[in-house]
Amino acid sequence: MGELPSTRGQPSRPFLNTGVDYAGPISLEVGTPRSNTIIKDYIPIFVCFATKAVHIEAVTSLTTEAFLSALRRIIARRGRPRIIHSDNDTNFQGAANEVHAVYKMLQSTSQMATNQNFLTAEGCEWTFIPPHAPHFGGLWEAAVKSIKYHLRRTLGFHVATYEELCTLLSEIEACVNSRPLCALCTLPILHICPLNTS
Repeated sequence: MGELPSTRGQPSRPFLNTGVDYAGPISLEVGTPRSNTIIKDYIPIFVCFATKAVHIEAVTSLTTEAFLSALRRIIARRGRPRIIHSDNDTNFQGAANEVHAVYKMLQSTSQMATNQNFLTAEGCEWTFIPPHAPHFGGLWEAAVKSIKYHLRRTLGFHVATYEELCTLLSEIEACVNSRPLCALCTLPILHICPLNTS
């Protein structure tokens, strides 16, 4: 087995180096009980490289705009990632191009020096894994598998509303993030009783 990337072994704040992938589609019920329609919903899953923590969002389309909204939500809650890794899906490529265009525009000479310094320090770098090499994204593919497992067991054939799905995804995120970071010790725990000094 090859060595892990340096971003996987260096201590850093959560979600500084992030991998992202989509799960879905999931059927979603929209509208009132009398006039409801079924639409497809997708789940972008962000995985921290240092801690393997997971952040789950819900989007109603596979467009670049929907993904950028999910990216803005994770930045607001978890902080700005320095490097985002993903596979070569077209919506990811569009998002990377848009983020890069905004980044370049804000770095222009017409902007103030403080904005340039802030964006230089806080700018995101987007990297893609090689095409037709899903084993490069094993970290986020494992997270997708875990989340699909919990979704299947919880939802079954039920068609959820958007509010139900958001609540369920938050609970699944809490469940997945509560796992231990390393293997637990299999040695028996010794209970040490204080000595009676009287």
